[in-house]
Amino acid sequence: QVQLVESGGGLVQAGGSLTLSCAASGSISNSAMGWHRQAPGRQRMLVATISTGGSTNYVDSVKGRFTISRDNAKNTVYLQMNSLKPEDTAVYYCFGYSWYVWGQGTQVTVSS
Repeated sequence: QVQLVESGGGLVQAGGSLTLSCAASGSISNSAMGWHRQAPGRQRMLVATISTGGSTNYVDSVKGRFTISRDNAKNTVYLQMNSLKPEDTAVYYCFGYSWYVWGQGTQVTVSS
């Protein structure tokens, strides 16, 4: 079973940037991948997805600010987050569609 480990979260001021990484224990080349987030007291929601061919989709609230990418050679998926807002504060989770596997999450906190 593939395992996913997120990293790169932290505390940043509004307007700042962070890059999250999701490292897989096995090959991701045949799996669509996604990033989700869960804010306190709210349901986990989809943020971005990337297909095996590199096609991407984003929730409207992050379009133009976030970029999802993948490096199959490194078995890693990234989420570049720019122009961060306090409402982006959440635990961010990586998801592997082929295995229905979640990572443990990484906390992102954006201060105003």
